[in-house]
Amino acid sequence: MAATLPPVGRRTVEALLSSYAKGLKDRRLVLVHGRYTAGAPAEFTTTLGEETRRVRVSHQSSVLGILGEWARHQDKAADGDVLVVTTGLGDDQLGWDLRGHAVRRRTLTVDNAEIVMQRFGASSLDPRMHAREEAWLLEALLEAEPGQGWERCAGVLTRDAAVRALVVARLGLGGDGDGDATPAQDVAVDADTLLAWSRTPAGPMRFAELNDTERAELKKWLGETAGPAVPVLLSLVEAGRGHDAMALGLLGAVLRDPAADPDTVLAVGGLFGQVMPRRSELRVFTEAVEGTLVRWIGEAHGNAHARRRVFAVLDRADQLAADAGLTRSLTANRFLPSSFTAQLRRVTAAAARQDPAAARAALDELNEHTLVRLHADRHLAASMAVRAARWLALPRPEVRSVAAGVRSHLADWGWADRATAVLWAGDPGGDPVAAGDFRALYEAVKARRERLDEEFAGRLAAWAEHATAPFPGGCLLVENVLAEAVRPVAATGAAPLLLVLDGMSSAVAVQLGEEAEREGWTEAVPTPAEGQPPMRQAAVSMLPSVTEVSRASLLTGSATRGGQVAETTGFTAFWKAHRKEAVLFHKAGIGGDAGRYLSEEVMAALATDAVVGVVLNTIDDALDKGQQGQRTRWSLDDITYLRELLATAKGYGRPVVLVADHGHVLERGTGAASAAAGTGPTAARWRTGAAGEGEVLLTGPRVAEGEGTIVAPWREDIRYTGRRAGYHGGASLAEVTVPVLVLLPDKALMPKGWEALPRERAVPAWWQAQHPEPVTAPAADATQEQRKPAGKARTGSRRPAPEGEGLFAETDVAPPAEDGKAAPAAPASLGARVVTSEVYEAQKEYVRKAPEAKVVAAVVDALADAGETMSPAALAAAVSATGRVRRNIDGFIATLQRLLNVEGYPVLGFIDAGHTVRLDVKLLRDQFFPEESK
Repeated sequence: MAATLPPVGRRTVEALLSSYAKGLKDRRLVLVHGRYTAGAPAEFTTTLGEETRRVRVSHQSSVLGILGEWARHQDKAADGDVLVVTTGLGDDQLGWDLRGHAVRRRTLTVDNAEIVMQRFGASSLDPRMHAREEAWLLEALLEAEPGQGWERCAGVLTRDAAVRALVVARLGLGGDGDGDATPAQDVAVDADTLLAWSRTPAGPMRFAELNDTERAELKKWLGETAGPAVPVLLSLVEAGRGHDAMALGLLGAVLRDPAADPDTVLAVGGLFGQVMPRRSELRVFTEAVEGTLVRWIGEAHGNAHARRRVFAVLDRADQLAADAGLTRSLTANRFLPSSFTAQLRRVTAAAARQDPAAARAALDELNEHTLVRLHADRHLAASMAVRAARWLALPRPEVRSVAAGVRSHLADWGWADRATAVLWAGDPGGDPVAAGDFRALYEAVKARRERLDEEFAGRLAAWAEHATAPFPGGCLLVENVLAEAVRPVAATGAAPLLLVLDGMSSAVAVQLGEEAEREGWTEAVPTPAEGQPPMRQAAVSMLPSVTEVSRASLLTGSATRGGQVAETTGFTAFWKAHRKEAVLFHKAGIGGDAGRYLSEEVMAALATDAVVGVVLNTIDDALDKGQQGQRTRWSLDDITYLRELLATAKGYGRPVVLVADHGHVLERGTGAASAAAGTGPTAARWRTGAAGEGEVLLTGPRVAEGEGTIVAPWREDIRYTGRRAGYHGGASLAEVTVPVLVLLPDKALMPKGWEALPRERAVPAWWQAQHPEPVTAPAADATQEQRKPAGKARTGSRRPAPEGEGLFAETDVAPPAEDGKAAPAAPASLGARVVTSEVYEAQKEYVRKAPEAKVVAAVVDALADAGETMSPAALAAAVSATGRVRRNIDGFIATLQRLLNVEGYPVLGFIDAGHTVRLDVKLLRDQFFPEESK
């Protein structure tokens, strides 16, 4: 009989007591037909109505046993305490004397369905739950009820809702069942949730401890509800492999290749053991794991905890792969750290061979790796290697003059210096194979740069003999920057802020300019002569290229030397001569007191109409005090006070001029102090005496030390003092070039005869990622290129247009015929196809004044050819090429979005906080040419 007794748990007892609470007012004995679950508490308290009662439960199989328990209860229990006795005896065996003390004077029968309905507060149950085969569910629901009870159900308790509640409780998905646990209906029961659950300390154990029937039924339901990947996961959990389930799923990806060799198949099978699923099931499981990891990786950017969670899986997968001999078979995997390193090695190896096409192809493969976001520093290093390879593939540049040298250095060669800093630092991941490639590439770039520096030094020596401010020999001199670069800005009526970044090289300047553009500043440059590209201004420093002479000359507007007093006096005098008030701040006067980042004097000056100058010493101090270290990037936040000054200037509508007094070279650890011959003064990078190897003799009116004659090294590994992080004073391009960046908070402040310099035009072609092939010949000027005949029809892909094909050639755009129908000839570009499509015609119905078709086509083509993204300024230039100038580019983009964003899909929009326009070419094709996507 005992074997057939229904199990009775604590929750069942509580439900019975609640059902018969009225009878407990004058009765303290409850007889229940069943067997109390082993391990359940023998004593507990429960609330009946508004009263808390103490309950003791005992199982007895004989009348004497029940009588004994009842006698002890009467003797020792307090008033109100209840005795519950479970038994298999029938009422006829118990007798009236005993039953007379019991609630209802009989043995209560447990109806699990009724109790479940009561515990959920349901009016009825799903009819399926009354079936005999669902007995496991009712029993499990009674056993698994959480401490705060089941979430109340107002109507019918469906089987799906009941199983969901059971899953949440059994697996611990909604919390620990106490306190503020998440309601079951609010808990996501999907593959994502269960994969995360599989890595919890107790989750898999809770499932494994369930009885066989319940595990099988829950697995079946979860497979139907959460997807076919879940049964594979739960099979691994049952086999004690739950913690490794995600790692195993990643490794199973290798079997997606039908051509996987037998050894690989055998190795994967060995990892899964007895629970090896069929290939179709494994594929589904692998895809689920990868999808979850993609989301986790997205969360891990900037989140240390999420990052550790991701790498706990990935590192374990790499370890399992290594143990099984699968590492080499998984080099194409998009997730493993080992495959990331393998793919990075392919990039650096091709770059070191100076094969830019292969390097670019390898980088494209690396770009698809999901760890790119989490290994941004390593990806940057790989990108720099590809850029360096492209630069080395160009025809060898020459220095034709000092003026051309400093301009080219800021526009092109300084970008190579920027790449060199990253190449020198090598792979941040410390891979020794990649390290060798980085070093080989660094040496090749360094050799080319040294040739340029040597040529420049020769030109500089000849030029310096006669160059003066009145006769600069075609150069912008550092002492003329105020007149040539700052005065035109002041002439607009907006008082400029001059920020002197002491020691800022071209490599640093281009980084800051790039970031400033993303922050919403518009860079302006003088409009070039017809046929010439717009370029940033670059000045030549005083000689030697040191602060004492170059900064004083910059701030006073005359070739001189001096300290802060001379700089302040000369600065105010220069602007007074041009009928403007001016104030100059050095380090001690910039910082504010408690509660203010900038001093009250600086803030007050910026609120006036005076020209304000501020000298920022962060870069020079970092070099002098050894704080540069292995830094490969400079951002606005790295320069103390810079971001705050820019923000304040923008708030007051002030244009900003970023300028250096000289540049610098870095300590690479390869040079040593030179035992230079000669007498007289000696500094880090200049001396007196005779020139030796790697040095040049400089003499003339611009040489402000050594009585007009000094020796300066052009090789960066020569120094005359103790070791520092970097040096200046020499004759290299990096030291002598003075970058000048003019930033406008509003295009309305554009100086007369100046124009905007979009980001794309400030960056050399070889640097930009959308140019997979190196340029094999000097680019023709824009005027010549527009005159060339159009080439073959373009497809709108990311590949650059063939040589001779202009972005906005007339043959590129085929506007609709006058009758509104598409032109019979096949369009020659993606943009033209879009504007002649039926979908586009339908979209025009929602736009009151749609732009001309050729303008829309030009925008689509420009974005497609630029790799899907452009700055607003560059896009405005593209629109201008059609003869339609768009002053309000933001409003224009909003109009284009109504035309192109079919059904609200984000075909066109802003990214990067509104500083970049992006066209999703694939989505564009899907929306406008759906028949091609099938």
